[in-house]
Amino acid sequence: MSDDVAEKEFVCNLEKCKGACCVEGDFGAPLLEEELAILEEIYPKVKKYLSPEGIKEIEKQGTHTKDDDGDLVTPVIDGRECVYAIYDKKGILKCGIEEAYNDGKIAWKKPISCHLYPIRVSKKKDFEALNYHKWHICSPACALGKELQVPVYKFLKAPLIRKYGEAWYGELVTAIETKPKKSAEPKKKPAKKA
Repeated sequence: MSDDVAEKEFVCNLEKCKGACCVEGDFGAPLLEEELAILEEIYPKVKKYLSPEGIKEIEKQGTHTKDDDGDLVTPVIDGRECVYAIYDKKGILKCGIEEAYNDGKIAWKKPISCHLYPIRVSKKKDFEALNYHKWHICSPACALGKELQVPVYKFLKAPLIRKYGEAWYGELVTAIETKPKKSAEPKKKPAKKA
């Protein structure tokens, strides 16, 4: 895990960013292989929450697709917003899947990559690396996190527990909170004798 996950501060500020992470970028949200069947299963219940454009793209591309590297992702509309993204009355992009979840229509909140953002998970040979993804569109979230003094790992408690479990999260918190703090002042070198 990168030190930034423990040290950077972050709290989503949808009023300011308008959900830009659901529309910016070259491809849709990363998906896990095991999420594909879930997307297929929930689509009939989620469909009524989606935009006509999103539905049209899902009917054309399916509930998932692949990016240029062959990685699984959510489809996008005209190279822009995720097919599952919907605009609310304030013009803020929200997740149609999450709205269905919030209404009790489905039991799955949304893809874990979305739930974990701004953490990105990279699969290595024998482990997963958790890295903080710094993106200019999230500067309002960084400012709010700093104002509220909420580090990334605390902001993302629920999705980290969803992905790795309560015990793992407890170990993470202990490791972070018992780790000696880095000194802000550089160590002074002893004065040279003349």
